[in-house]
Amino acid sequence: MSLVRRARPEDAGEVLRLRQIMIDSLWGDGGGGGDGAAGWQRESLPELRERLAGDADFAAFVVDHPGRPGALAALVAGTVEYRIGKPGNPRGRVGYVFSVATDPDARRRGYARACMEELLAWFRARGAGHVLLNASPEAEPLYTALGFTRDSDPSMRLSL
Repeated sequence: MSLVRRARPEDAGEVLRLRQIMIDSLWGDGGGGGDGAAGWQRESLPELRERLAGDADFAAFVVDHPGRPGALAALVAGTVEYRIGKPGNPRGRVGYVFSVATDPDARRRGYARACMEELLAWFRARGAGHVLLNASPEAEPLYTALGFTRDSDPSMRLSL
């Protein structure tokens, strides 16, 4: 029996807590949003609950914390997006992983890997031609072991 399960609407607060752990590990300043964790989480919570209740293109997989009832130990979340097809992905479905986090006291137990494997299976079932993610140096060995390679994507960003 797998420890991994699909996140439910009642997990939304814990999902946001783990996402903040990920943000803090990457940027150290809460992500530079300026309103602190409480502000963005309060605003994000209703939408996240709704998506966890039934969004066909969004999924989060979690592991319950073995030592803290009601808490989560690990989280992986992603979406499937449609882009016009191209060689190598004629159907145009792309998976995007945007949150991978493990509670600090639950690390090195394989939880993130198990969650990633579930998310990758979910992407495959939805016909994604490839999967994109941003990797921290610490997490890169996990993704390499799962078959990810570095991409030379010339991405640019505009904040709205």
